[in-house]
Amino acid sequence: MTDAAGLVIVGGSVAGLRTAEALRRNSYAGPITLLEADGDLPYDRTALSKKLLGADGAAAALHLRSREDLDRVGIEVRLRSRVDSLDTTKRTLRLADGATVGYATLVVATGARARELPGLPRPAVHYLRTLGDAHRLRGALESVRSVVVVGAGFIGSEVAAAIAERGANVMVVEPTGYPLGRVLGEVVGERLAALHTSRGVRLALGRAVTGVRGDGSGPAPYVVTLDDGGELGADLVVAGVGAVPNTGWLAGSAVSVDDGVVCDEFCQTSVPGMFAVGDVARWPNKLFGESMRIEHWTNAIEQSAAVAWNVTHPDRPRGYAPVPYVWSDQYGLRLQIVGCPRADDETRLVEDDPAAPVLVAIYAREGRMTGAFTLNAPSRLLTLRRALATRMPLAAVLENFAAPVSSGSGAESALQDSAYKML
Repeated sequence: MTDAAGLVIVGGSVAGLRTAEALRRNSYAGPITLLEADGDLPYDRTALSKKLLGADGAAAALHLRSREDLDRVGIEVRLRSRVDSLDTTKRTLRLADGATVGYATLVVATGARARELPGLPRPAVHYLRTLGDAHRLRGALESVRSVVVVGAGFIGSEVAAAIAERGANVMVVEPTGYPLGRVLGEVVGERLAALHTSRGVRLALGRAVTGVRGDGSGPAPYVVTLDDGGELGADLVVAGVGAVPNTGWLAGSAVSVDDGVVCDEFCQTSVPGMFAVGDVARWPNKLFGESMRIEHWTNAIEQSAAVAWNVTHPDRPRGYAPVPYVWSDQYGLRLQIVGCPRADDETRLVEDDPAAPVLVAIYAREGRMTGAFTLNAPSRLLTLRRALATRMPLAAVLENFAAPVSSGSGAESALQDSAYKML
């Protein structure tokens, strides 16, 4: 039996939630149904590593809306409704329990899942992607003294910082050579490595994990083997090695998939009446002239607004061409990245005060600014994002750093409240 619905959103992520809410703000009057595979109402995934794992994380408010909030604006959320397949001809979704759901318009917001390394299975290794993952990891941290973290990207670095601040001994294994090295390269990576070591975190840089053995009991619950033959004992192992877009349920459909759901500049998929948003969407960002799939909170918020507009204004669609932005909280410090920096870009440190600590780095390629990194410099970050949005010449960007700019909590609040966190 087919349960008919007007607009259906597959995935109860922040992108799915915000798309539904933005549709209502754009006067979409039809029924909106949000299908979520898990049993939780939409929650703030960024808080899992930034807040929940900290010493005071048990009190963190994670859920973004209550059931009453959603009912009030006419958004029907169906939990434990995993979609197994899609029939684009009949415009129906088949759920894991055999039920089908019809749609007139479909928005894919299925996000991504944690990438799992071969030979590092659950439950011996903890991965952090869902609320359930975070609660299991937090419970395990109550009694551990030593932890090995595999990966020093955003998740790995935040997890390492949170665990270190709880008093455990932490070793981070990172094959690229530096924390966030795949994005920020050697110059900034060296500074971030020094930040971790200054807080007591040990680093095994340029090394890869080849296996984990142990059953979680005894004086050495787990032994982590490295590619050089070295071994690390640990009470707990956590891996943060990226994410994989959830597109398996689209196999066999007419939807084009290539490391995400392929969209045009308006976030429309290869199938009429179907859009994608958030971590799962891949689209051409004309501002940077490249195809992107971004797994960050800000993109989910901004892209959901674009999708809602294009659904409700098909005669006046707007291309989505943002300046990517992501932040990370580590050891009480704010790290921020704008644009699309790459490890092989030219890197210029335009502010560097280790005592503050403050660091501002500008990335350039072929004479054009591609991105920037800041540490404890929120007002600089605002200026740099505007410069990228307006394609300001690199020389003019560098000239702006001749005069000092004040920074502080007020600028940081403006950044979060006015541009990104439209709660």
